[in-house]
Amino acid sequence: MISTAIRLARVGSRSELAAALLMGLGYPCVMLAALIPHIWFFAAATAVTYATDWYLHQKGSYLVNRLGKVRAGLSIRFLLRQLMVILLLARLDLAESPLFYSAVACFLVFYGLQAPHGALTTLIRLRRTMPVVTRNVDLHAVRIPDAPPGALLRRSAEKMLHLDIPAVVGILIAAGTGENIIGYVGIGLTLLLALLYLGLLFPYMRRGRLAPPAPAVLKAVDSWLRDYQPSVVLYFSGSNESAYQGNMWLDTMARVEGRPLIIMRERALVPQLAETSVPVLCVPAGTHLMNLDLSTVRVCLYPANVGKNIHILRVPTMKHVFIGHGDSDKLASVNPYSKVYDEVWTAGRAGRDRYALADVGVLDQDIVEVGRPQLEPIRSWTGAVKNPVPTVLYAPTWEGWDDNPGNTSLLLAGENIVRRLLNAADPVRIIYKPHPFTGIRSGKAKAVNARIRAMLEKAAAERAADPRWAKEASSAAAGQSAAKAELVRIEARLAQLSAPGRSGGDEAEESRISLADPAREAEAARLRAEWNDAYWRSFGWWEHRTVTGAQPKLYDCFNEADAMVSDISSVVSDFIASGKPYAVTDSAALGAEEFKRQNTAVRAAVILSNGAEELDALLAAVADPAADTLADARRELKTYLLGPDEPTSMEQFNAAVRALAAKAEARNLGVAQRLGDRSVAVPDEEAVTSGVGSGDPQAVAEADAAADPDAPEAESVEARTALAEGSSPLR
Repeated sequence: MISTAIRLARVGSRSELAAALLMGLGYPCVMLAALIPHIWFFAAATAVTYATDWYLHQKGSYLVNRLGKVRAGLSIRFLLRQLMVILLLARLDLAESPLFYSAVACFLVFYGLQAPHGALTTLIRLRRTMPVVTRNVDLHAVRIPDAPPGALLRRSAEKMLHLDIPAVVGILIAAGTGENIIGYVGIGLTLLLALLYLGLLFPYMRRGRLAPPAPAVLKAVDSWLRDYQPSVVLYFSGSNESAYQGNMWLDTMARVEGRPLIIMRERALVPQLAETSVPVLCVPAGTHLMNLDLSTVRVCLYPANVGKNIHILRVPTMKHVFIGHGDSDKLASVNPYSKVYDEVWTAGRAGRDRYALADVGVLDQDIVEVGRPQLEPIRSWTGAVKNPVPTVLYAPTWEGWDDNPGNTSLLLAGENIVRRLLNAADPVRIIYKPHPFTGIRSGKAKAVNARIRAMLEKAAAERAADPRWAKEASSAAAGQSAAKAELVRIEARLAQLSAPGRSGGDEAEESRISLADPAREAEAARLRAEWNDAYWRSFGWWEHRTVTGAQPKLYDCFNEADAMVSDISSVVSDFIASGKPYAVTDSAALGAEEFKRQNTAVRAAVILSNGAEELDALLAAVADPAADTLADARRELKTYLLGPDEPTSMEQFNAAVRALAAKAEARNLGVAQRLGDRSVAVPDEEAVTSGVGSGDPQAVAEADAAADPDAPEAESVEARTALAEGSSPLR
């Protein structure tokens, strides 16, 4: 019932629900106290509305946003409270007193100051916004001044409105005691603080405090691009929840041959990007992106099929590759959109066969098997359980964009899986890691996720109170406390390393200071490894755990687990790299044989029905290698899905980049020669492999027109320029 109320109220926790209820009751109580009238009842109810409103804003509650949509936003709530103060004074027969008129005048002037305050904060933010956000890009060619203090702009409207507190408190005390001077002091203090706030904002409107104009910034970026000469680009765009799709490729991009660059499109994703030494350019506007000098780029890699890909797909001087954000038997892995790319890179032979079976227009010769470089951190199974109690990871995927029952096990089987693991004959430790998208579309999925987390919390509490685990808990207590203290220390240091600038700096300032620092990056990498080790030591090997957020990573959970239960997704394909037993749920009830026929990754899995009765076979395989009848099948499937162990995935990936860069150079040379540009020299081998060198399309077209003045209209300078720039179809 409480979970239903939380969902209906659009809040995230019980404490937020309580705050929302108190705020909802507080305003009627304020009005009632004003009508009675009762000053101290009024003061208490007013304090409750202030406190609950502040708390919900602190928590970032979705309810606050929804109130604004129904004309009950922050400004309206403050205005309503102030009107109730005026009503209270009138009901106390103070309507003819100087205090009454002073209060009315104060609130009118105070609200009059909201407009210039809002205008100033909006203008400062807009004029501090650059056309790009960068990391590891030296923009010394333009001067980017320090940002205003975060205290001035962060939640500025809320701060300005709360300056009415001295006036409200002073007026209430004056009305209750008859000491009007206290009310006048409160009124004066409110207006003084509001004027002071405006005064602090004005200096940041000066030209020297604003970000450079867009043309100057874009010119500096182009200058940097000409100096850096990127050859390989990871192009990433997506929703706020999709940052993981780009993050999974960061380590690979740091090790790729050539000069890598990451191009992003959404500002909100930049703060979610993990630490990387690779230069990052976030270019939100399509026109700005299409005008960047990317002439040296020869290979562009795409981890997601999104609409904004078209802004760079149109460039023919580079080759375009779909690399995806996972390898699975889902329909998304054989999207017909993939045929717009020059090549599609898959992990192993299974990806190639998947496209052949789907027949969506991707040609076999355009598919390249490169392995999965991201899987190197996954440790191979030794055949023995890591801890005295086996650990099973439950990592369901999300519900998808439709209601296909085969999308996720969470809805039909999730609670059964967890319940059976909790009630297993021999004790099992559960690690539950839901997909980051869980619940964004389906309220049912969100509710099931909440129930599973509650089940694990309850089971963990019961296990902690069970005498069977008392000895282990007692002996491990000191080590766990030390690990928790270590986590605090590491997190504090990582926070310092991840924020080298001033507290409150905006994205413009961060673009100036976020330059690569090998020493800082090495320390951060070491600390993250130490954090991961301390995290697993901070609680007992028998304790159930729900893991969310960026840390620990999914692959860290793989290494901690002895087996996994999941769905048809790239999680299964990646887990196969460990060689450990795994189970996959046939949520659509296809039947085991048909399920295996349709989904390659489950051919070496224990197939679960929605009732999860088959989990005993998985637990038996973990406990006794002799009962693990699918071990050989897993080894064969690993090679089929993920490719051979030698050469390494990174070596395969770099070889594919080199080969495609050479194709791009050959294409560019061929086009230039066909268009009659005799000045274009044959590139040497180093230029081919590094991806440098191409002719200017306009110059190529004009040279060809001069060489053949009698060319027909279709062969005009404009048409040739369009061909060279990529207005013609890609394939």
